Amino acid sequence: MTNSNRIFLAVALLLCAVSCKTPFALMLESNDFDGKYKMAMELFEAKRYGRAAEMFESLSAISRGLPQDDTVQFYWGLSNYRYGDYTSAEGNLDQFVKTFPLSPFVEEAKFLRLNCLYRSTYRYELDPRPTQLAIREMKEFKVENPSSTLIPEVDVMLDDLNDRLELKAYKGAYLYYHMEDYLAAHYALKNVLKENAENRYREDILYYTAMSAYKYADMSVAAKQRERFLTFVDDYFNLISEYPQTHYRKEVDGLYARAQAYLNKTEKE
Repeated sequence: MTNSNRIFLAVALLLCAVSCKTPFALMLESNDFDGKYKMAMELFEAKRYGRAAEMFESLSAISRGLPQDDTVQFYWGLSNYRYGDYTSAEGNLDQFVKTFPLSPFVEEAKFLRLNCLYRSTYRYELDPRPTQLAIREMKEFKVENPSSTLIPEVDVMLDDLNDRLELKAYKGAYLYYHMEDYLAAHYALKNVLKENAENRYREDILYYTAMSAYKYADMSVAAKQRERFLTFVDDYFNLISEYPQTHYRKEVDGLYARAQAYLNKTEKE
């Protein structure tokens, strides 16, 4: 192949590469703000959120100082959110709120960021730190936006996240009971309620606290049993005084009767 042929082929391939580019690819590379903005909005309206996010990201590099800047930055985050890329969306929306605190989009951006944080949390058994972060941010949102119409939706997410933490605390303490380490279980279960008296699993926690006390007493040497059955009696009354109709009532009543019989017998000795 001669040099002239090589040059012709290279030019032909270059022209082909340029001509074969899609309108989206060509616009993505251009500096035509109005054209890019129009295409980005069209892609968003067509629900092509991945492509819209790419175009808004490209626009963000040339929109600084323009009246549309906050719109570009917000829709970049919103496109990522709608696309399901919650990690990128959270970063976009967090930066947007910091950069444009007076934008009309700011309340929605804060809420969407909270939703991204919520969607990035794990099951109760796993790392609680993303859950704790989301809870802190949601509480802050409620303080800063007390009249927001979005608060009911925030409360739904907040309730679910609090449930995870409360269940994690309960199940972590219950694990000692499951392992038959009743002294450790008794201490851990009581500590759960000491740290959060309103734990929604309170009835179950009080039940397993009483059961731990009974089983620990029952397994103890005779010299220690009286004192430990008295601990069970206290825990029994803690349970039934708060939950007189508890579904554990028949079981714990039977254990109380046995403990009381033992205490009555040893009192006479």
